[in-house]
Amino acid sequence: MNTRKEHDFLGELDIPDHLYYGIQTYRAKENFNITGIPISKEIRFIKALGYVKKAAALANRDCGVLDDKVTEAICYGCDQLIAGNYQDQFVSDLIQGGAGTSCNMNANEVIANLGLEYLGYKKGDYDHVHPNNHVNCSQSTNDAYPTAFRIALFMKMTDFIKILENLEIAFRTKGKEFAKVLKMGRTQLQDAVPMTLGQEFNAFATTIGEDIARLKEAQQLVLEVNMGATAIGTRVNAPDGYAEKCVEYLAKESGIPVSLAPDLIEATGDTGAYVQIMGTLKRNAIKISKICNDLRLLSSGPRTGFNEINLPARQPGSSIMPGKVNPVIPEVVNQSCYYVIGQDLTVTMAAEAGQLQLNVMEPIIAFSLFTSLEYLGNAIISLIDKCVVGITANEEHCKDMVMNSIGIVTQLNPMLGYELSASIAGEALKTGKSVHQIVVLERKIISQEKWDEIYSIENLINPKFINK
Repeated sequence: MNTRKEHDFLGELDIPDHLYYGIQTYRAKENFNITGIPISKEIRFIKALGYVKKAAALANRDCGVLDDKVTEAICYGCDQLIAGNYQDQFVSDLIQGGAGTSCNMNANEVIANLGLEYLGYKKGDYDHVHPNNHVNCSQSTNDAYPTAFRIALFMKMTDFIKILENLEIAFRTKGKEFAKVLKMGRTQLQDAVPMTLGQEFNAFATTIGEDIARLKEAQQLVLEVNMGATAIGTRVNAPDGYAEKCVEYLAKESGIPVSLAPDLIEATGDTGAYVQIMGTLKRNAIKISKICNDLRLLSSGPRTGFNEINLPARQPGSSIMPGKVNPVIPEVVNQSCYYVIGQDLTVTMAAEAGQLQLNVMEPIIAFSLFTSLEYLGNAIISLIDKCVVGITANEEHCKDMVMNSIGIVTQLNPMLGYELSASIAGEALKTGKSVHQIVVLERKIISQEKWDEIYSIENLINPKFINK
């Protein structure tokens, strides 16, 4: 195997010549075997690094720091990353020490070697295009890494929001389908008052819609970047006007309306945006998990549970009980939600751990947000495709449970008063008689015609105030 010799201030290493990354990435691969998930799995992150490095090169050219030839070579390498090429060369673990330096250098080395080949030189011939002197020119990991993270996070959130919008549509569609399916509402798992299954599913859609709005609001927080801050926000080693030009190029190249933070020292050490985004994502996970709990309850049985809806049968449910089918899709979504909820604490502690002018825990924040969006997004897609769209209603069973429920006595409160209604409910509960039997047939408190008016499906769905 052909190798090339590369050096850093720790010494020299022989790097296999087919690799586009260099010595610092090689060391990182040896040092950080934590998750087994390399940054190459986050395609948007690599793409974002391409945008950041290209914007930096163009700004440096405009400031007279890089010549046209080197700039062109760097831009070529960046364009390769933006196009999705050379993903396998990004081998640094997503969780790493050094505040993301290994990730930044992974990009610098790959881009440098791609640029060298573009100019007709060999990999590692860094006199012509250098990972630090040229690709990382006017930058630090402390502004390049967070800016790429924010660009990638914005893109990933955009994709996740689209998935949520599809879930909202799926629930809204079922709401229309079940608009006339009468059922019993419940509070504390006890009979409450009638409603429709459509209203229940519309409520699911509405709560998802609220979370979409909150996520879009939180997403705007990552549009303020510290590119040009360099090490701690003082712009050390960056030419005049570089930060402004770099962010302008970054917005143009990425199509994402980023802006330069007004206080670069504050922006370099602050991770508050991630805390808010993760908290909003946790809120979403909690609400989706609650919906899945409801779907499991509503489909429970089938003979001894609620049995109001049928979830699509996806697989046999037991190795010992023939015929059993479990709600496996809501269950796996529940578990994915628990993961997201746990990552909220991880982000909270990592954000709190920041010290002075930098938060070195940003890699675990990135890991938590990236994986939460990925896992929950995948779970929601499964929920839509393998569960929600195939849900059917047991309409007659739902209606029978309403009319046999003691809870419907509530509709008589305006006419009979609470005390008399309570006595009717008590008798029904004690004897097993229906409310209709006690009120109309035995006590003859109201007529059959009035009963039919009060307990028509239309009045149960959209109740009018009837007090005489």
